[in-house]
Amino acid sequence: MAVDPDVDLHVPAQRRTRALDPAVLAVIALGGVAGTEARFALERAFPAGDGAWPVTTFGINVVGSFLLGALMVLLTELLTSPHRLLRPFLGVGVLGGFTTFSTAMVEVPELMRADRPGLALLYLVGSAVCALLAAALGVVVARAVGGRRRRDRR
Repeated sequence: MAVDPDVDLHVPAQRRTRALDPAVLAVIALGGVAGTEARFALERAFPAGDGAWPVTTFGINVVGSFLLGALMVLLTELLTSPHRLLRPFLGVGVLGGFTTFSTAMVEVPELMRADRPGLALLYLVGSAVCALLAAALGVVVARAVGGRRRRDRR
């Protein structure tokens, strides 16, 4: 059985976590709806033309990756005791529904069919590289902002 990384098995009360926690599943579903609806609205508001760089999907994935990096720092380093449902709701639900790497993988063959193989390759590699860099930047920015706020409180 897999163990949730947020569970400290040295704490007896935490050893009794349920594998399928209905509250966790509910907040993931609710967050997923919110994130997916936000993505859908952006995709409808800013559609990419046929054979063009899918700028909206690309932007969504980069912004979502940045926010996920920042969120993980907030939850694991800056908040003293975040609510147990915050990470599943925001990280898995909202940002998981908002980002859409599966759509990016559908758009690559569409670019190929539009006779844009170079753009397809650039989009494929660029999406992964930029998302990773954005997540790292989110971590750096969150740590910088969080460190500054901690110093200001002293």
